Amino acid sequence: MWQLLARLARQLPGEAAHKLAVETLRWQLGPRPVIDAGRLDLAVTLGGIKFPNPIGLAAGFDKNAACYHGALRLGFGHVEVGTITPLPQAGNPKPRVFRLAEDHAVINRYGFNGKGMVAAAQNLQRRQLDAGVVGVNVGANKTSKDPIADYRHAVAALAGLADYITLNISSPNTPGLRDLQTAQHLQSLLSAARAGLDDAKVTRPLFLKIAPDLHDQDLAAIVETAVTSGVCAMIATNTTIARPSGLTSPHAGEIGGLSGAPLFAPATDILAQVVTHAKGRLGVVGVGGVASGWQAYAKILVGADLVQLYTGLALNGPEFPAQILQELLALMQADGVSNLADAKGQIPHATKAIEHAIRLSQTSATQPAKA
Repeated sequence: MWQLLARLARQLPGEAAHKLAVETLRWQLGPRPVIDAGRLDLAVTLGGIKFPNPIGLAAGFDKNAACYHGALRLGFGHVEVGTITPLPQAGNPKPRVFRLAEDHAVINRYGFNGKGMVAAAQNLQRRQLDAGVVGVNVGANKTSKDPIADYRHAVAALAGLADYITLNISSPNTPGLRDLQTAQHLQSLLSAARAGLDDAKVTRPLFLKIAPDLHDQDLAAIVETAVTSGVCAMIATNTTIARPSGLTSPHAGEIGGLSGAPLFAPATDILAQVVTHAKGRLGVVGVGGVASGWQAYAKILVGADLVQLYTGLALNGPEFPAQILQELLALMQADGVSNLADAKGQIPHATKAIEHAIRLSQTSATQPAKA
């Protein structure tokens, strides 16, 4: 039934289908998978938080913290809501979401459309704390005269309602936002976020979400600044402004951030670079193009603690998180590892990790291990 509904939703325009999915999960409708891990352990601890499994829903889906309970019940180990800005804003003109069906990809230029931090806080105040891990992703308003101050305000308003806070400085759809990744601004941004935590009188892990379109020298500087500023984890990566050769969809030339299959390899390569520069001093979250268990496993082999996805859910429907987890368990069993810590970082070279994960997927069953 859920696959049929997913196919029907794909007949709608991209943004309409997104709104329908959010509303469906707001009412907590959807499959309720039971994942039998057997003797295998999917749990991950990062920043003092225990995640029941490594697969999370990336920011961008639940923009106003409206449906995180329903999303968690699909099997996700965590949900990251947002990006949430201090003030409400309409975002960019429509149309602003484009499916690239031939390329298994999406381009969006939403532009942080949302109801703002007050509305999000009201939704988060209804949170059932035992329901699962919820992170809050924050950003700056498009017309803000002081974007760095926006982060302080959003952190102060929302940190007490979150398990962790992510600073989104990598969306391509807010002019000037990616400039905050430069050494000139990043230290000030992180100081503002710390001040926001102080304002809220709470302690929360800070995550930093970066773009895939960074040169290695810039990436190394970002990692060092993050380490010295006490960032808990880097999220690699956001959508890309690049357009890889070979895209065949008529929408391939649309302006915005590209996600989905074409992002998998470059995002995994950036992930590997972050792991190399971090040298174990930061946690790492792998995002970008995950549409199968082997792709999630490849990011873990490179060194990811957690893996997030969004486009895969949009293209494959609500049974997708359980499918990913089942495939991941089968891959772990085929690889002879009983917990994710044994697999994490074992193949730090992105291409080799991908090749290994593909080989495992071709020889392993797609059912979870049994006790």
